[in-house]
Amino acid sequence: MTLTKMGLMATTAIFAAGAAMADGKVKVGMITTLSGGGAGLGIDARDGFMLALSLSGTEDVEVIIEDDQQKPEVAVQLADKMIQSENVDVMTGIIFSNLAMAAIPSAVAQDKIYLSVNAGPSALAGANCHPNYFNVAWQNDNLHEAAGAYVTRTGYSKPFILAPNYPAGTDALTGFKRFYEGELAGETYTTLGQTDYAPEIAQIRASGADSVFFFLPGGMGISFMKQYADSGVDLPVVGPAFSFDQGILQAVGAAALGVVNTSQWSKDLDNEANTTFVAAFQQEYGRLPSLYASQGYDTANLLLSAMDKADISDKDAFRAALKEADFDSTRGDFEFGNNNHPIQDIYVREVIQEGDIFTNKIIGVALKDHADAYAADCKM
Repeated sequence: MTLTKMGLMATTAIFAAGAAMADGKVKVGMITTLSGGGAGLGIDARDGFMLALSLSGTEDVEVIIEDDQQKPEVAVQLADKMIQSENVDVMTGIIFSNLAMAAIPSAVAQDKIYLSVNAGPSALAGANCHPNYFNVAWQNDNLHEAAGAYVTRTGYSKPFILAPNYPAGTDALTGFKRFYEGELAGETYTTLGQTDYAPEIAQIRASGADSVFFFLPGGMGISFMKQYADSGVDLPVVGPAFSFDQGILQAVGAAALGVVNTSQWSKDLDNEANTTFVAAFQQEYGRLPSLYASQGYDTANLLLSAMDKADISDKDAFRAALKEADFDSTRGDFEFGNNNHPIQDIYVREVIQEGDIFTNKIIGVALKDHADAYAADCKM
């Protein structure tokens, strides 16, 4: 089944909405960001998810897609609609952690299974973990922990660190500091959605820093890197993949060359599932896939793997099938910890240029078989 036949549209339903599906069929409610500054992230996650369904040839999954507009109140309204009116079996798609915290706890409490393609707030990984909640991406701290470990090993001793003031931002700096061994030149939180970083760059300039670590996803990262490159502050930059992912790099351009970033995925990971995914994504959409696309793809394949083993009507069996994670991940080795969050390798990548395309290549492993710091507080 091609994506065209599936009727993929940005903010509307795939197939007609109807009663709950039976006989092994699953109705999925995807709420994601398809407009505004974070739209590229949601579009990539959606496209990766739908590509996996298309390649599988399944006719047993119905997907209803809605745009959360990056607004928590909209996400909550859409989640209520998905649960009460559409009677979905599984929910997915949320990119931003403040939206996740607004919508996911209520959804799982109403016995809906939630598969996170991206957001991994710490509040859902520890004591508030839930058997209906599976994160297929990472726990928010993870890539930042890897950056902290890399900065320590590299020998930087006074990084300046910054992130936006929302759950993923606070998790980011907490994660970095958990694995960074040394003093900080400075630490600051920006406004979510901020576009002017002159004050922060002035702080960096005056701080005596020997390096910069930042987490600014989507358009925020583009704005910061362009302004940083123009500022003349010539300090090495380290960040998570969210700030140096495929869609962002084309907008940032040469200013990002040489930047080191951490990721659990890269297009050059050498395994069959990833090779298939990268080639198929390019063929279908005419662009290189991003981290978000790989996470959407893996999430759909996890869902399909559970459907092969259990009927959605038997929630216990279906959850057990999800927990097994018996699918070929684009990341290679993948398993869930006790809190339904990934245990996986996190890599170090460097921004390079291939022809006219800015992209990443793996240059090392930051953390091996890494689990999150909150799993011990989860009683599952």
